[in-house]
Amino acid sequence: MTQDTGHLTVPQAIRTRRSIRHYLPDPVPDRHLTELLDLALEAPSSWNVQARFVVVVSDDEGRAALARATGGQPHPQEAPLTLVFVAGSQAWREDLSDIYEGALRNGAWNERFVSGFSRATLEFQQDLEERGLLREYAVKDAMIAATYAMLAATSMGLATSPMNGWDERQVKRVIGVEDRDDLHIAMLLPVGRPAEARTHPGRRPRSRQAFTGRYGHVGGSAR
Repeated sequence: MTQDTGHLTVPQAIRTRRSIRHYLPDPVPDRHLTELLDLALEAPSSWNVQARFVVVVSDDEGRAALARATGGQPHPQEAPLTLVFVAGSQAWREDLSDIYEGALRNGAWNERFVSGFSRATLEFQQDLEERGLLREYAVKDAMIAATYAMLAATSMGLATSPMNGWDERQVKRVIGVEDRDDLHIAMLLPVGRPAEARTHPGRRPRSRQAFTGRYGHVGGSAR
């Protein structure tokens, strides 16, 4: 998105995003929510399996329950909606033909690629299962989608606050998946108009955080 559409650019969104704890009760317009969800789901995923899902919680009861699940933090209840990002560790076992057919229609993949890709996807996931990493990989994909949502929301003038402190059983109960062991909560993301202004707290210098070749080695463009 560019400024001529009324949106911030990606660099602007990255630099201006802050984590907001208090929100105005103003509802998020449907057109903004639709665009926000579409942009979040544009995020890449491992083998394009898209094993990440978003549940929009906007009713009073659900928001209050999410606040309780986070130990009484205010933002899930104050924000007009919270996006719950869900990771599906068994989604690869489902029928993925629609994904392959879409890629074929778009000209992104050909039949030979799809044939090899589908076998490789299965083998990769089976290897993850053997190593006990299915949940970890699915959660990573959901977190990428949540990051897309944060930046997209900021570009629209909306505030967010990525939340990683909650009782998973309670959150799963709110969204109706308490009996699904294959689904995992990756992040809660309250979204709305900010009721506070937060100043950038600053970041450590690049030389403390970015390295070249090996951890701890500062050189080249990472200086």
